[in-house]
Amino acid sequence: MPEQDAIVIIGGGLAGARAAEGARDAGHDGPLVIVAGEAALPYIRPPLSKEFLAGDAGRDSIDVHPAEWYEERRVDVLLGRRAARLDPSAHAIELDDGRALRYRRALLATGASPRRFGGPGADLAGVHLLRTVEDSVALRDALRAGRRDVVVIGAGWIGLEVAAAARGYGNDVTVLGLETVPLNVAIGDDAGSVFAALHREHGVDLRMSTSVAGIRGEGGRVTGVELEGGDVVPADVVVVGIGAVPETGLAEAAGLEVDRGVLTDAAFRTSADDVYAVGDVASVFHPVLRQRIRIEHWANAENAGRAAGRSLAGEAVEYDEIPYFYTDQYDLGMEYSGYGVLAAGVVPVFRGDRDAREFIAFWLRDDRVVAGMNVNVWDVNDAVQRLIRSRAVVDPRRLSDPAVPLEALAAAAG
Repeated sequence: MPEQDAIVIIGGGLAGARAAEGARDAGHDGPLVIVAGEAALPYIRPPLSKEFLAGDAGRDSIDVHPAEWYEERRVDVLLGRRAARLDPSAHAIELDDGRALRYRRALLATGASPRRFGGPGADLAGVHLLRTVEDSVALRDALRAGRRDVVVIGAGWIGLEVAAAARGYGNDVTVLGLETVPLNVAIGDDAGSVFAALHREHGVDLRMSTSVAGIRGEGGRVTGVELEGGDVVPADVVVVGIGAVPETGLAEAAGLEVDRGVLTDAAFRTSADDVYAVGDVASVFHPVLRQRIRIEHWANAENAGRAAGRSLAGEAVEYDEIPYFYTDQYDLGMEYSGYGVLAAGVVPVFRGDRDAREFIAFWLRDDRVVAGMNVNVWDVNDAVQRLIRSRAVVDPRRLSDPAVPLEALAAAAG
């Protein structure tokens, strides 16, 4: 491969695919390679715990691009190949099959891996992690017959989405969480309690402030989950959803600066010349927050991926998108935009009917909106983002009053 103009993207997820798209759109006409660790072309992961897991979406629906797109845009995807070594001084990448790729610029989009349960029984048959499409297919096959005892360890987004899918198949579901309220790290107790009530209404045995001692089994297959104190929850299927760990090993071995993610500036440049990072693995400097943040959600891979591609192609980039994520559980749909680091510990202002689960929650600091979450209220996310981006002072009483049009508040804020 000619070294002088090659871009190599390490990682075949959504961020890597969007980076290739962004680089081509920004005018890069040289060689462009994606080193994809999986045997599948890049696909979108959120449906793996939502509609794909629930059986409401087919396999083709989660692909980022059809196969012909990569041919048309001259993107060479190396399926089932991993980067074994990155040498920034030589501008070279060694693959796991011994081949070497030379690059002008390289992008680390290696993502994150699900955190494994650290106690006994983690390797028993019937214990599932959820990251890849193969993981989702295996879990779906385990759930779809229904009438099984399913235990979910972890009460975060993945855990609750899996619980909703499992109940949809008619399984008995228990969710075990360390915190007092599900999702309290992400959205706090007040908003998290809405999701707690939702799952309990749908028959989930939600047990919070609960620690797991181990996973039990017989004959190599899971039979239950043992709690601290000795109680055992029967289980035919166990799903571990306790977070993810960024895949920083390649960067660390190459001597890049890493601190709970590969450190980059607002243009995705790492501490090594001509090496960039994006997506779940990257801790990117945010010019509004004036600090680095690492975001694992879909929209970050989507938007930051494209921006990183433009940066790789030589375009001046300062990435300042407001973080965004969404969830679908039962009949509840939600969008969240904002800076979680600023919203932490803040009691939200609610607008609408919390009991009916049709509302918007706003988190304010110094009477400025720093985050907003709309639940079963649609076509308001743009207005929420305008309020956040404006940094305007807002009267909380007007913000909470449904009689005051949200669009008017957003327009007044600029």
